[in-house]
Amino acid sequence: MTAPLQPLLSPRSIAVIGASDHIHKIGGRPIHYMKTHGYAGTLYPVNPQRDAIQGLRAYPTLDALPEVPELAIIIVAGEAAVQAVHDCARLGVAAAIVIASGFGEAGAEGRRQQVEMVRAARASGLRLVGPNSQGLANFGSGAIASFSTMFIEVPPQDGPVAVVSQSGGVAAIVYGLLRGQGIGVRHMHATGNQADITVSELALAVAHDPGVRLVLLYLESLSDPEVLAEAARVARARNVPIVAVKAGRSQDGQRAAASHTGAIANEDRAVDAFLARHGIWRVDDAHALARCAPMYLRGWDAGGRRLVVVSNSGASCVMAADAAPSFGLTLAPLSDATQAALAERLPGFAATANPVDVTAALLTNSALFGEVLPVVARDPAADLFLLDIPVSGMGYDVPRFARDAAAFADTAGKPIAVAVWQQPVAEAFREAGVPTYANAAEALSAFSQLVSHQQRLRQIAAEGEPLLPARPAQPAIAAAGATLSEAASLARLAAAGMPVVEHYVCRNVDAAVAAWQRIGAPVAVKASSPQVPHKSEHGLVALHCNDPEAVASAFAAQTRTLQAMGATCEGVVVARMSRGQRECMIGAHWDPVFGAVLVVGDGGKYVEVLRDTAVLLAPCRPADVARALDGLRIAPLLHGVRGEPPVDIAALCRLAVQVGDMVHNAGGAILSVDLNPVMVNGDGVVVVDALIEEARHASH
Repeated sequence: MTAPLQPLLSPRSIAVIGASDHIHKIGGRPIHYMKTHGYAGTLYPVNPQRDAIQGLRAYPTLDALPEVPELAIIIVAGEAAVQAVHDCARLGVAAAIVIASGFGEAGAEGRRQQVEMVRAARASGLRLVGPNSQGLANFGSGAIASFSTMFIEVPPQDGPVAVVSQSGGVAAIVYGLLRGQGIGVRHMHATGNQADITVSELALAVAHDPGVRLVLLYLESLSDPEVLAEAARVARARNVPIVAVKAGRSQDGQRAAASHTGAIANEDRAVDAFLARHGIWRVDDAHALARCAPMYLRGWDAGGRRLVVVSNSGASCVMAADAAPSFGLTLAPLSDATQAALAERLPGFAATANPVDVTAALLTNSALFGEVLPVVARDPAADLFLLDIPVSGMGYDVPRFARDAAAFADTAGKPIAVAVWQQPVAEAFREAGVPTYANAAEALSAFSQLVSHQQRLRQIAAEGEPLLPARPAQPAIAAAGATLSEAASLARLAAAGMPVVEHYVCRNVDAAVAAWQRIGAPVAVKASSPQVPHKSEHGLVALHCNDPEAVASAFAAQTRTLQAMGATCEGVVVARMSRGQRECMIGAHWDPVFGAVLVVGDGGKYVEVLRDTAVLLAPCRPADVARALDGLRIAPLLHGVRGEPPVDIAALCRLAVQVGDMVHNAGGAILSVDLNPVMVNGDGVVVVDALIEEARHASH
């Protein structure tokens, strides 16, 4: 655990400001929990109306305490909460948790009070959690500075999982789901409005905890990616997976997140790119956070995606085989030797190929699962094992099934999951420590996540530490920018060593015709004006100009149109008509949180409709871009199909890295770069059209 947050997670003394004698009130629960669950430090209830609270001496004010507490839990509301923060700061309290709501999430006055809290805290070095926080709970130290009802509904048990969430409700859901699976939870922390301490900071703290083997996060905003990146680095070094929900994927979700905690939504695909870069697996909801926990905690190293299905139902075998490909899994082809060994143990009418149907003979021979699983585990093609049990219960030796599956899980060293919908049967497997799911789809999803996450972590280990985005030293430059003309944009790219189409900027018709003569037919003629970045819809692009008359006519028409629009006219760009095996696009923009965000993929006029692009963070490596391209729908076309040669993917990747580096190195002076189309052939790439937007008044 990192030392700066020790007063929050393992404080030696805690003051509860607004303490209550009633254990079911917010002011009473933290004291009750800590007395019940072994907190060894000193508790100081603060309430001017009581001499004693829950058997402890109560104090009228913070000043009346016999010592300065390390942690204060502030449960009083409004201006009283603000004053309590001032008092904590004045006395030198190390940390405070503001439970009260009605601040940054509740309007202008609440935001003003929240800002005042933070200002007072920072002046003295006081660290704040909240406001609008459910609190923090460390079941390893017994410091349960939280009012969550869940600890009454589901008794705590220390364990290997840390849950850190902006939302107290989500934290409680994940906690309850984990405890329902018999999994203990060491940390359950809710940051609320994150006026000071963030999910990222607490993730870094719990990643250092030697008792933690899995970290689960819920975020609505991400303002400090460099801290979360460090948490991911620490976790990878300890072989601790991190799984996260980042809410606000949709515009409606982003608005709800802002309304909920005053969060500023991040661009969602940039969030995806950031999490993938650092080996944090992203899931969609609280249930998905908890679903794969049993798999991770077994410590299995999934070697691959080849699945063996064993069931006592032929129909379940068929449906599992049908479902596997949609989760990126394939059925393992069992060897002849494996099938022969299975035939010796199964009835003559049983299926020995994969999936393995042990049939209803399981009712009379309870040893079948225990005999079959070790046989298929020895097959070199088998990586994952699904035990699908749609029929069991009365008459079946369920305890025997659970013992055999647990023995396999302990000795085979390969992932196994049980799909069973009958709760009493499922409970027997859970109690035996076998990952258990309500249906095959959930089990297959967990397998897929485990394998994919481990593959990504191995990639990171092989490639070295991920490059970190450089964030600006000062707040982000205002979004309003100045768009360069196409001519100026192409010139900027050429000066940076990027391959741009042969072209000439022509300010009169004679120069345009001369450019046509130098290039040769056909050419494109395009108006050049910083006020008109999108030219096609205004009739400012003429393609396939094959003679001087066509060039002169295009020049005259386009300059007239610009004059009629009142736009600055820099003349026209006369450019070679370039062809490519594939039209691609490369773009980058400056994000105030993540720095340079790179987009690469399918280009041309339908780019905004087809949206077959990948997002990465810059700086990045050509190998990163190549891997991203392989995940697109156009990937087979880039590699060559139906006798077509492959395109020069390496050149496309190098250019993408250059574009990302340009925006990254500018540090916010360049707001965006848009190259579309980029013509890709078998022996190189060429930029045909470009648009660069600079921050106003930026210097270079």
